[in-house]
Amino acid sequence: MLVPKLADSLAGRMQILRLHPLAQCELARHAPGFLDALFKGRFKFRQSERLGNQLAQRIAAGGYPAALTRPAGRRRAAWYRDYLEALVQRDVRDLARISSLDVLPRLLALAAAQTAQLFNVTALAAPFQLSRPTIGDYVTLLERVFLLERLPPWHSNRISRLIKTPKLHLGDTGLACALLGVDAAALVADRPLLGQILETFVFQELRRQASWHDEPLAFFHYRDKDGVEVDIVIERGARALVGVEVKAAATVTAADFRGLRKLREAAGKRFVAGVVLYDGETSARFDEQFYAVPLRALWET
Repeated sequence: MLVPKLADSLAGRMQILRLHPLAQCELARHAPGFLDALFKGRFKFRQSERLGNQLAQRIAAGGYPAALTRPAGRRRAAWYRDYLEALVQRDVRDLARISSLDVLPRLLALAAAQTAQLFNVTALAAPFQLSRPTIGDYVTLLERVFLLERLPPWHSNRISRLIKTPKLHLGDTGLACALLGVDAAALVADRPLLGQILETFVFQELRRQASWHDEPLAFFHYRDKDGVEVDIVIERGARALVGVEVKAAATVTAADFRGLRKLREAAGKRFVAGVVLYDGETSARFDEQFYAVPLRALWET
């Protein structure tokens, strides 16, 4: 509920459901099965076709139904700009009375460039004559209308060398691409940017599938002070934990599991499985708990 007074008036008589943009499994008309397979540590070892340029097309399209009815390119980008303008002028105005609404679209564009990176409020505040606390408040507003999400760091009482800074993710990669002014062809040509936005794409796909999961799931990222990281950590209560690394490359090596090995050491018996998602053709087991799995398994498992 976006309006606090309305939420208060319905206390005890409502259930809050977050309506995400469409997941890739919905678009493919597949029942979501990836998270179940991940928490069981069981994947089908079969040959798959690489996504190739289709991966960039999926990322740039995003999951908003109305945007997907527009042809890729200028018309779809225009829909995203109009959607953002309407959201800022309507929903954000209802949530808070701020004098500089025009800052929010520009702030969100800066956040799009920071997606899948550690949240850096100083970098976001730099172009504006506003304080860091004010920018932090604006980021919270953008979170409340589901345009942004801060992914908290995973922590362990046994380890003190873990980074405590959240990661920032845009709510949808189609919106992120529109804000950055890039299409599928530009993503293919810019491999670092493709890898960055792909991480957000995978994170949001998992978040959307988690909304249908039988048990509540909590999402984190892992990073220690040596820079060793795991893109996505998912906890199922206090009993089970899995890790997901994301790669745009077509090959996986043992070195790609470095962060997942660190996570396994930190999590102990709670660790169930670690997966490297990549744009390859085959699933492969790297040891008892580590797997390389093609990206398309996210929506085809």
